[in-house]
Amino acid sequence: MKIGFYPGCSLTGSSREYSESVKALAEAVGFELLEVPDWNCCGATAAHNLNHELSLALPARILAAAEAAGMEEVVVPCAACYSRLFVTRHDLLENEDLKKKVSEIIGTEYKGTARIINIIEMIERIPEEKWQTAIKAPFAHKVACYYGCLLVRPHKILNFDRPEEPQTMDAIMKKIGANPIDWAFKVECCGAGFSVSRTPTVARLSGNILTDAIERGAEAIIVACPMCHSNLDMRRSAIEKFNKKKYNIPVIYITQAVGLAMGLDRKKLGLQRHKVPVNIPVETAASGTQTRAS
Repeated sequence: MKIGFYPGCSLTGSSREYSESVKALAEAVGFELLEVPDWNCCGATAAHNLNHELSLALPARILAAAEAAGMEEVVVPCAACYSRLFVTRHDLLENEDLKKKVSEIIGTEYKGTARIINIIEMIERIPEEKWQTAIKAPFAHKVACYYGCLLVRPHKILNFDRPEEPQTMDAIMKKIGANPIDWAFKVECCGAGFSVSRTPTVARLSGNILTDAIERGAEAIIVACPMCHSNLDMRRSAIEKFNKKKYNIPVIYITQAVGLAMGLDRKKLGLQRHKVPVNIPVETAASGTQTRAS
């Protein structure tokens, strides 16, 4: 199966382990990812607050490039990029005059033929028979599935999952042998783009997320957003300073968790790049022994 792939800025820089795990998982299940040619920044997170036309033109150029390359479907692993591309596609298809204006700005016609999917939807494309043979080391741990703000909002446009109690990530975790917990912070904000400008705010919000997950018995937090991962993982020292306590719980991309369950190499999944070590045991199906994902 061939799928268009928009990595965005984060996956080529601060979150390259996410890109590594996306590509490793795709290869393992027989998906061929075709990168959108000559892609540009989608404008997240500031463009839509500063210039409305620019906030549409940046994603529209990406979508037009995907169309020109013959891509019918494009997976966008970054939740912020996914939101910007999906919302732009919706807005332009709803307003023909706006679509023509943006097409003039980007210098090429935008038609709206390429569909946008997030990383969870890509994983859901894995055939059921593949799941039955691919799981080599069940991820038998209690996990907190953290969706964040942008995977399920705005609900009326995305219509992807329940906005307050989403379940799609939980369902995938159950497929790999994990036990998703019920908890209160599935869709609460981690602080998002305030990571640099208002780090104490991020420390407070992300600290609440970590605290609730730990108090409910989670051994790992599962994410599908590089900004969420950055705030919960990279900002761990700021969180600990703000709350005056230590947090050891690792934060793992959903593609890394699925990859571990499929027995993929830990370095190919980028686990060594995390600030907080992923020191949780992974049971190998063949021997029943445990190794540590680190």
